[in-house]
Amino acid sequence: MELRCEGCAGCCVDWRPLAPDAAGSDRTGSRPPLDDAYDLVPLTRDEIAGFLDDGLGDALVPRLFEPAEGDDAVRIDGVDVAAAGDRPVFAVGLRKPPKPVAPIGTDEHRWLDACVFLDPTTLQCRIHGGERYPRTCATYPAHNLELDAETECERVEGAGGGDRLLDDAVPDDTPPLPFGPRAAGATVFAYPDPGALDGVIDRLRADRLTAADRARFVGAAVGSSPGSLAINRDRMAEARTRARDADSWAGRAIRAWTEQAAGDGDPVGLDPGDRERLVRELEDDAGAPGTSGWS
Repeated sequence: MELRCEGCAGCCVDWRPLAPDAAGSDRTGSRPPLDDAYDLVPLTRDEIAGFLDDGLGDALVPRLFEPAEGDDAVRIDGVDVAAAGDRPVFAVGLRKPPKPVAPIGTDEHRWLDACVFLDPTTLQCRIHGGERYPRTCATYPAHNLELDAETECERVEGAGGGDRLLDDAVPDDTPPLPFGPRAAGATVFAYPDPGALDGVIDRLRADRLTAADRARFVGAAVGSSPGSLAINRDRMAEARTRARDADSWAGRAIRAWTEQAAGDGDPVGLDPGDRERLVRELEDDAGAPGTSGWS
């Protein structure tokens, strides 16, 4: 598998406002998510715990799902939520605040939702290749190719974004699917207290989750054990507190970008110098890891 990623970031940015007909959607399938985040990266329990250990609990967000036919479901805030018995099932991914970016070979910078770890200037991941780089990102788009599903690389090519998928051979060491048979307690979790979620589903669907809301699910994920939907309550409570109290450069940048942003897909309206200064102030100078730049 060989990709040309320079100047793209199609898998890290919600580029639907740029090319609605070309960009895909992960709201399809038998269990559409209740949120509208694009290409949310599902993290493993160990990855979630690692981000929490690094003080980055405020960079994480839960994803819940509509039930498929035959699924268990629990009704919260007037919405049927996919469940295991009476416990809502969920995944945890990385938050996507609006950032001033020009992805997939475009020239004009626009406000588009982008992964919290994407450097808007270089269009590179700030944790690429590091200990916290998610397995899903490291192996993308191997699972798409394995399932004969369209990749973001091919969508970008279809939108005129250049040649991106240069070799479609699936690597032999590709890990199991994140939502496959062994996902329980590893990438798919069950929240143990559905009665405590009144209001949370409404806020999730409106993209208004609070730090306490997000921390509930981070805690439950870290309290889980791979291969099971059981919860260690003590571990869950401790992780929930740490996630709620997190105050990292990432969380502060998310708040600042959200305050700065215009409408979704709108032009940024800053000259290059001011835009790059803003990136330095909100991310680099605040403690974000640097990127190497393209060579």
